[in-house]
Amino acid sequence: MNLNFALLPSKALWLLGALTQGPPSTDIYLADLRVRGGRISIGTPVNITARQGYDNQPFFLPDGRSFFYTSVREDAQSDIYRYDLRRRTTTRVTATPESEYSGTPLPGGRGFSVVRVEADSTQRLWAFDLDGSHPRIVLQEIKPVGYHAWGDDHTLGLFVLGSPATLQLADTRSGSATVEARNIGRSIHKVPGRAAISFVQRDSAGPWWVKEVDLVTRQIRPLVRTRENVDLYAWTPGGILLMAQGSKVYQWDPRHSRELELVADLTAAGLTNITRLAVSPRGDRLALVATDAGAAPPAPPPDL
Repeated sequence: MNLNFALLPSKALWLLGALTQGPPSTDIYLADLRVRGGRISIGTPVNITARQGYDNQPFFLPDGRSFFYTSVREDAQSDIYRYDLRRRTTTRVTATPESEYSGTPLPGGRGFSVVRVEADSTQRLWAFDLDGSHPRIVLQEIKPVGYHAWGDDHTLGLFVLGSPATLQLADTRSGSATVEARNIGRSIHKVPGRAAISFVQRDSAGPWWVKEVDLVTRQIRPLVRTRENVDLYAWTPGGILLMAQGSKVYQWDPRHSRELELVADLTAAGLTNITRLAVSPRGDRLALVATDAGAAPPAPPPDL
């Protein structure tokens, strides 16, 4: 999410883009995911949104039976929806005057957190109950937040907008945060099996790296180089990193390789510009976001 578009509210920006260039169009695809001998295989992706408009940011719920995603519908307002994998149905979860992005289950499954664009364009972290009720601010003083990931039940990794953007670790008990890295990318994730948050650190003079920060020691260590300045990735529950570029998906297994390796080219499935990945808690499903073939979307709503 990046709202460096002067001080216009997100809804006005969206309408301006829609009127001048047409609405951005992204769809969410689901594919089977398998890991055998440390090697990922991806089944044929199926488009589960298949409509003109913005459907993005999938995040699986802990039981793996559904996922949250962000959608912009006829009212030009971004809200959180839930897709049920078994029933193949979509339910609207939030319906507010504000914009909500990046629906993410709270630790313990007691609700979900979002990045909310408030009426005055302030971007802060909020939380809701699972049914979209009881909105409340999670971090009162930390803004503008672009992306977030839960490290444990009270620690968050935050992408905080600025020049440059920073990775901050926040404690919900105190409401405070510390800057741990600068010039970071949009993908922030809990590292499977470790008390660590991973992120991409950008370097205009050299390669970009996926790195991790230890939540206890705050030490940072590099993990793997990205694909040509790509900051899009996700983890499987078994600790394999997936990264997408264009129509291709790569993997990095720290137990078997030092670099990213190609595992799939999804051009034949119509995915020519993959913009986001999410893996189910069991590691058996992969959600991918891709722009519609031939679409040339305008400046998107606050988050890609």
